Amino acid sequence: MIELENIEFKLDDNLPKYLQIYNNIKDMIQQGKLKKNQKLIPIRKLSKILGVNTSTIVKAYDLLEYEGYVYKVAGSGCYVKEVKKEESYQIHDYKRQGITFDSATPSLDIFPIEDFKKAINMCLEKEGAKIFDYEDGLGNLKLRSSICDYLKDLKIYSHINKIQIISGAQQGIDLICKAILSYGDFAFVEMPTYSGAIEVFKTKGVKAIQIPMLEDGIDIGILKKKLEKLRPKLLYLMPNYQNPTGISYSKQKKEKIIDLAKEYDFYIIEDDFLSDFKFDSDDNYTLRHYDKYNKVIYIKSFSKLLMPGLRIGFMEVPSNLITKLSIAKHSSDISTSGLVQGALYYYIKYFDWKTHLMNLEKIYKIRFDKAKYLIENNLKGPLEYIKPKGGINFFLGLPRGYSSCDFRDYLSNYGVFILPGGHFFENEIESRFFRINIASTNEDEIEKGIQIISSKLSEFLDKYKNNLDFKLNEIYF
Repeated sequence: MIELENIEFKLDDNLPKYLQIYNNIKDMIQQGKLKKNQKLIPIRKLSKILGVNTSTIVKAYDLLEYEGYVYKVAGSGCYVKEVKKEESYQIHDYKRQGITFDSATPSLDIFPIEDFKKAINMCLEKEGAKIFDYEDGLGNLKLRSSICDYLKDLKIYSHINKIQIISGAQQGIDLICKAILSYGDFAFVEMPTYSGAIEVFKTKGVKAIQIPMLEDGIDIGILKKKLEKLRPKLLYLMPNYQNPTGISYSKQKKEKIIDLAKEYDFYIIEDDFLSDFKFDSDDNYTLRHYDKYNKVIYIKSFSKLLMPGLRIGFMEVPSNLITKLSIAKHSSDISTSGLVQGALYYYIKYFDWKTHLMNLEKIYKIRFDKAKYLIENNLKGPLEYIKPKGGINFFLGLPRGYSSCDFRDYLSNYGVFILPGGHFFENEIESRFFRINIASTNEDEIEKGIQIISSKLSEFLDKYKNNLDFKLNEIYF
């Protein structure tokens, strides 16, 4: 292991010194000279070694943290993060052999390929060449009308002029940032939460403040304390079957959050991907359903309901914001593919969308029940576990002192792939939690995968016991 004290930095006057320090340490991390979880030299000590101000080291370390090369532990210092190899563990590789609990991509067998091919052909026959022209700024008018009808089943009553077609939920978050946030603004998010949202906020210079989760949703007490001090413009939530925890908000908590949005004057991004389905939930109504103050920007992705590769979704937006978001959409990509929009309209209208949703709910419910039963009977006890009310995500915790990155690497040797929980925190802390996602696995694969986890768990706990002391500083929810 190479220590920073033994590295000679060559600093010149042609570049800012903090950037030179940043680049040197970054290169050492990428080359493996500094190892995962190795502590960086303290700020004051490094400033003396290099003959620079402590503020210069602070800026270099802050940039390393922002770019994802190190993480900070309060009262302890900066540590090297796991070297990312193009985030390969987040990308579903269909050539990879094994059980892919780390992928959120639905299995290919649930895609309505044949019917959608017919919808595409119908669209081409009826619309002709005009389908390849740019669509209206808000999107295909007939599709927006169909979406308004669809929303009625979710108890959301809207209008075509409040619907913005988007190229997936990720774009929706990005457009909202462009339209209503400025550099240095605050956005509150759940802890843990969807990493894609955190990354969007970071790239826009927005400060994402994470609020811990309880078993019925975000901690309202902590939320109110933060609201008094920071006054965010946005609160980003997944109220039903949250990613990664699977937690669903109670009705009372949904209503309270709406009231707080009114009281403290912020908007809520509701990112919804599966609230169409009941599962075991007492209340799978959307937050938008309870919105009486026009504070919810509702984002709906079709990635788990249809086919993720289509890259299509929509936002239902308060009237006073729709123009700003439409302008942001135009500046981003002008419009979502007209052919995809048209094909989706014909599929919804002519190929029994509601029957497709009913069939999909049965498939997801069978997988959910299977995974829940196996986890509760094989993993609960040795592992910390919050029982979800539905969805496709299960969030489990190793005992304190263990790393989910180590567990991921260990299980991959046996053909089971999980996603470490640090991926869902704002600073991607070293985490003992990990996510199991069942979207891409069938019943047999779920059973086999959880049995492997169960059979290898004791061996892992014995081998890696008390591997890293500083993991005790992890934030828990």
